[in-house]
Amino acid sequence: MASAGKGGDTGGSRTALHVRSVVPKRRQELLKWDGWGYKDSKFDVDAVSGIIKFTGKRYAIGDLELPFFVEWVLKKFDVDINFSVSRDSLEPGDDLCPKSLISDELLEEIKDLGISTSMEFMDRLVHSHGQTLHDIDVLKRHKFERVPDVVVWPTSHESVVKLVELADKRNMVIMPFGGGTSVSGANECPAREMRPIISLDTTQMNKILWVDEDNLVVCCESGIIGQDLERELRKLGYTVGHEPDSYEFSSVGGWVATRASGMKKNTYGNIEDLLVHVKMVTPRGVLEKGCRVPRLSCGPDFEQIILGSEGSLGVITEVILKIRPVPKCVRYGSLVFPNYESGVHCLREIARQRCQPSSIRLMDNEQFQLGQALRPRPSYFSSFLDGFKHAYLFKIKGFNVDTMCVATLLYEGDEDQVIAHEKKINSIAAQYGGLAAGKTNGERGYLLTFVIGYIRDLAYDYNILAESFETSVPWDRAISLCRNVKHRIITECSKNNIKHYLMSYRLTQTYDAGCCIYFYFGFKFEEHTDPFGMYAMIEEKARDEIIACGGSISHHHGVGKMRRKWYKETVSKPGYNVYVATKAELDPNNVFANSNLIGELKPKSKL
Repeated sequence: MASAGKGGDTGGSRTALHVRSVVPKRRQELLKWDGWGYKDSKFDVDAVSGIIKFTGKRYAIGDLELPFFVEWVLKKFDVDINFSVSRDSLEPGDDLCPKSLISDELLEEIKDLGISTSMEFMDRLVHSHGQTLHDIDVLKRHKFERVPDVVVWPTSHESVVKLVELADKRNMVIMPFGGGTSVSGANECPAREMRPIISLDTTQMNKILWVDEDNLVVCCESGIIGQDLERELRKLGYTVGHEPDSYEFSSVGGWVATRASGMKKNTYGNIEDLLVHVKMVTPRGVLEKGCRVPRLSCGPDFEQIILGSEGSLGVITEVILKIRPVPKCVRYGSLVFPNYESGVHCLREIARQRCQPSSIRLMDNEQFQLGQALRPRPSYFSSFLDGFKHAYLFKIKGFNVDTMCVATLLYEGDEDQVIAHEKKINSIAAQYGGLAAGKTNGERGYLLTFVIGYIRDLAYDYNILAESFETSVPWDRAISLCRNVKHRIITECSKNNIKHYLMSYRLTQTYDAGCCIYFYFGFKFEEHTDPFGMYAMIEEKARDEIIACGGSISHHHGVGKMRRKWYKETVSKPGYNVYVATKAELDPNNVFANSNLIGELKPKSKL
């Protein structure tokens, strides 16, 4: 039994766990330095057959031929898959490295704290970016204007406290870095920052400090990666259940810092629902509650300042999250609808009755077609079954392959509950013309989420830029928002002579009062001189349309630098000023000068 004490220790049976991190200290040893995911995992074109395969064994489609994908790419983008663009993916040399601004004296002071450091260019480079198209453009073209001056790997809360104190005293900048999966520009170094920039990599703070089975909570360091946390908890029979698309590589601290959401939020909640206690080190001290309780009425909740702060106020070091026993039954399912509108109305009714499964996501026809293209070559038996289902859907039920859409579902719980739940969902779907389409389609659709990011890297080799962006919106505006944003993008493509493009959307999370919608946009750019600028312009127009239609600037990706122009409008001028005042109180010398949310600020006393 543990004793009560500072930081929320209230007793209960505790188990500490040693964690082997999936992400090495030098992450470029395992992960791509200029793209998404593992080095050994990618979409590749077989030189002999001309068929696309996915390499490696990490994912369900690994080493399987995807012949329908080639047909889809040709039809959608008029691309000859046998002729890719030759691009230099060699790691850049030290001759391209911007000179470090940190002095030998400052570097020695950091080392004297017992913290591991690196000034090697590749370490500095991989800590200078996330996963936006702008980041990829910088990496592919070797246009490195500003990168961190030194990378550090603290291993404890106490070492972070010492480093923040040193940075505040010696006029240095700290940029916290977790999994490196940001798609908001949050990791980009401000180009005009002339103070030494320290990239504080939290991934060596990856311990599970304890698991409290009496109170069903886990305390872990902020750098632990999602899949590592889940793997170790499942050995004890527990789960956090937080599963964002970036779950394989993103960190717990990153989840808190961006107010993240996961695919199974209907059962487990978003990160703010899972959070019990958090520590954040600021230049003014450690911000945390003095007790760990399920809820308290004690004025404004200052943990809400930490949630969504995006590394601009301090470093999150320790997090306590709720856990649950691993569900006894996990079942996938899928539904097909004659059109997207019918599917939206169905998901609205499911939300109204508060009977959502752990995950329910509705894809429009474009994504349905893409999902079909990513299926492997069928066996004779599966071809027969596909033919039978085809006849039933299109000849008997009157579905149209050019308008139909699909919803993928994941049920978790006791087996009897799951069976009853699935029956109820199928009954509601039938009221809106929906039909159950089996667990295989549901499982494939759910698991393909983890390989979608790899498609972007393949597309770039064929002069195609593609990216996603998301929003949240009230139910009564969901359909019109999708329609209007799609029309806006089609209009912009026409204006800019873009002939081959993809524009699609899916509804990914549902609530009582609204839902989250993900947009996917990609276009063939071989005739455009500044394709990355073109994409950024079109996405900005789309975001303006989203806001005009009543949507938010983000549901779970955060603000970063890409969406900060809309931040004040979103939170109101008084809300904006409250954040600025909070920044001035917690970080008066602007140590955490990553310029996320509100842009560049000058320190009060040291510049």
